[in-house]
Amino acid sequence: MEEQQNHPQQGKNQINIELKEEIAQGVYSNLAVISHSSSEFVVDFIRVMPGVPKADVKSRIILTPEHAKRLWLALGDNMNKYESKHGPVQIEDKGPSIGPFGFN
Repeated sequence: MEEQQNHPQQGKNQINIELKEEIAQGVYSNLAVISHSSSEFVVDFIRVMPGVPKADVKSRIILTPEHAKRLWLALGDNMNKYESKHGPVQIEDKGPSIGPFGFN
């Protein structure tokens, strides 16, 4: 099953975005490691299992700094919308860390 979606903010320059079934199923991740150079951001999505000393990277996304900032802004906007509907999302540690979805 293939699904085509039009992004609502595309305006005149619309692109048909194809979402293939194997990608649509998604990949679960509970840890993200983010690093950067002067020209790119690298986000590794990892699944850590309790009691297992090894964790594999499930997906790696490489972004330009401009696209990384757009992603950051879009995530913030979506989190605000989510919290206005469902209430605040609580996290145990609000400081920088290398724990689940921490940044290094």
